[in-house]
Amino acid sequence: MHHFLSVRRVSQTGRRQRDALERDTLCVRRAQEETLLRRLRDTKHTHYGLEHHFGSITDSTEFRKRHPVTTYAHYEELIRRVAAGDTKLVITETPVLTMTSGSSGCPKMLLSTEETDRDYFSQGVSVCADVMKKYFRYRESQTTFRLVQNERDVLYLHLLFALKDRHVGILESSFSFLVLDAFRLLEERWEELVDDVESGRISSRLLLDARIRSELERRLQADPVRGAELKTAVTEGFGGIALKLWPRLHLIHTIDSGPHQIYGESLRQHYCRGVAFYSPLYAASEGLIGVNLWPLQDRRHYLLCPRSIFFEFLPEEHLDATNTPDTLLMDEVEEGKNYELIITNASGLFRCRLGDVVKVVGFHNQCPVVEFSYRPSETLNVRAEKVNEALFLAALKKTLTQWPGAKLVDYCCAESGILGDSSGGAQPHYLVFLELTGVRNLTEVQRYKLDACLQADSALYRSLRTKGSIGPMRVQLVSQGAFYQLRSHVTSSCHTSSNTFQMQRLIRRKEYADFLLRKTIS
Repeated sequence: MHHFLSVRRVSQTGRRQRDALERDTLCVRRAQEETLLRRLRDTKHTHYGLEHHFGSITDSTEFRKRHPVTTYAHYEELIRRVAAGDTKLVITETPVLTMTSGSSGCPKMLLSTEETDRDYFSQGVSVCADVMKKYFRYRESQTTFRLVQNERDVLYLHLLFALKDRHVGILESSFSFLVLDAFRLLEERWEELVDDVESGRISSRLLLDARIRSELERRLQADPVRGAELKTAVTEGFGGIALKLWPRLHLIHTIDSGPHQIYGESLRQHYCRGVAFYSPLYAASEGLIGVNLWPLQDRRHYLLCPRSIFFEFLPEEHLDATNTPDTLLMDEVEEGKNYELIITNASGLFRCRLGDVVKVVGFHNQCPVVEFSYRPSETLNVRAEKVNEALFLAALKKTLTQWPGAKLVDYCCAESGILGDSSGGAQPHYLVFLELTGVRNLTEVQRYKLDACLQADSALYRSLRTKGSIGPMRVQLVSQGAFYQLRSHVTSSCHTSSNTFQMQRLIRRKEYADFLLRKTIS
C-alpha cells in the first residue's frame, strides 16, 4: 500500500508539473527571466553576489553585460573554500558536495542544493512518470542492496532477485551500460544464478555479512520450477534473452543517449530485442537540463526545462572564440544548428560553459527541443582538424558494417602525442582502442577501412592525411572485459562511483592509454 500511494503521488505531481511545463513553453522568455532573477535574488547577499552586484541586476540583458562567460576553473577555488567550511560564498544554504561523472577526466567537485534536487524530482522525474503513465504500463518496484559494498556483488543480487520474478515488467537503471553489465554478468554466471534460484541460497562467492546473507536468503526462498524455466530460456541462446526470461517485460527505463548510445544500441540489437526503451532525462551534476516527452521516437530528443536552469546558447562557430562571445537565449536559437549550453543554476554557477554541444532539432511551442551532439573536450585535434565524437562514431559504425561478424562492445581514442616516443609513427595520429565480439583479429586492410571512412566523412581530415600532416590511425583490439577493467581503474583512482561514470571517448591521460595498450591482443 505504501508503494502504491508513493507511485500515485509521483503521478499526480507529474501531471501538475507537466501542465506547468506546457504553460511555460508558450512564453519561454518570461519563464527564463523569472528563473534567472530568482537565482540572482537568492544569491545577492553571498560574497559572490555582492562582488558582482546581483542585487541591482533587473533582467537578462544586464546580467549578460555585467557577468562574463565562465568555466569550471572560475569556481574551483570557491568550491574548495566551501568544502573547507566557508559559508555564504556563492550560495546561502549549506550545500551538499557532489562530483561530476568524470566524462572529461577525473570528476570535478560541485555544489548541490535542496532546490537542485527538488527541481530534478518535480520538473524531471515526476514529469517523466506522467509520460510513462501515458505510453507504458507504469508500475515501478525496486529492490536496493545498500549494505553490500562490492559493486559486482550488488549487480549479481539485483540480477538474482529479478530472475526470481517471472512477472518483471520494467528494468530500470540510471545508465544503459549498467543494464548491459547485468546481461553480460548473466551470460557469464547464469549456471550459478540458476542454482541460487533453485536452492534459495546465495552463491558462496559473494562476500556477504552473515546477517545480510541470512536475511536475503529468507526473502529468496527455493524455487525449482522457476529455475527450470530459466534453464530452458538460456539454452535457447542469449539473443533476445530478456523476453524469454520475462515475458511481460515491456520497457527498459535508462539513459541511452550521448556517451551511452552504443550500450543502448547493443542491448536493443542483442539481449533486449523487441523491448521498448525510454531514455527519460537529460541531466548533469549541474542540474536538470531536459525531459524526453517522446518516448516512442528512435532519436533521443529532450525538451529544455525553462524553470530549472537559465540557459544561454553559444553558436558552434564561436566555440573557440578568445574574447567574451555573444550568446543567444531560448527564443533566439535556430532549428538545425549546434550550440554549446551555458548555464546559470541553483548551485552557484553563473554563465558557466557546460561543455555539451546540442543540436536544436525543433521546438515545442516556443521551447527548444535538443539532442546531444558532442563534447568539445572529446574532440580529436592533432592538426586543427577537430574531429568530434559524433563524427568519429559515425565513421566507426560505417566501418563495422565492413567487418563481417564484428560487434562493438566499447571504444575510445587517444592522440599519439600523449604517448611520447612509444606512440609509433613519425606524424601525429590517432590511437583507436576497440573491444569487439565476433572477430579475433583484423587484417591491416580491414583496419585501414576506419581511416578511410573517417576521410570520407571529414574533408579536412582527408586533406591532412593526403598531405601526410596526419599519419594513419592505429587500430588496437583489446581483450574482452578491458573497458570494464578500465572503468574500475578510473573510478578507483578518481574516487567516484561507477553508477555515475561516463566513458571518456578521448583519453587525455597517458596512464589510461598505457592501461589499454597492456590489454591489446591484436
